[in-house]
Amino acid sequence: MKTKNNNEANKDTMKIVLIGLDNSGKTSILKCLKGIKRISAFNFPMPTKGLDVQDFEALNSKYTIWDLGGQEMYIDDYLKDFEKYIKRASKIIYVIDIQDVNRYEIALEYMKNVINSIDIETYIEFSIFLHKFDPDLVFDQNLNEKVIDDFVKKIKDITPPKFINSIYKTSIFAVFEKSTIS
Repeated sequence: MKTKNNNEANKDTMKIVLIGLDNSGKTSILKCLKGIKRISAFNFPMPTKGLDVQDFEALNSKYTIWDLGGQEMYIDDYLKDFEKYIKRASKIIYVIDIQDVNRYEIALEYMKNVINSIDIETYIEFSIFLHKFDPDLVFDQNLNEKVIDDFVKKIKDITPPKFINSIYKTSIFAVFEKSTIS
């Protein structure tokens, strides 16, 4: 576990938990949130091993981002004691690589397990980022608008009615962008 100036107890700091499968783009999103704009910083990202906590300031606010590595060997441990990871968090961002069609079902199952691990009575903002939705995304037989629409429907089907969430298309093409789906 790597930590960097963890100010979890500081009430002026917004805690955000980034979670999703490996290679979904969580660390790249974190870099964008920190204001890193050098394209070379995104060329060969190293996988997050376990938990990486980053503290920083942006837009006159303080943030603590918990980036949970998405390799299979860590997932069960996160889910066993999920409350430990989301304690004092104001937001969870679940990241899905929209271009990784072959792992949609695995990403959905993991998301379902994450949602089931959260006490719905406790308010925590939950955002789903359909990431790598780059402007130059070329659709092929495995990835097209119908496949994405069907996938979004599956996401909506597995989220409980009382579970407040938002779904966004995201990209780090140029500077990080997101647009609301629902």
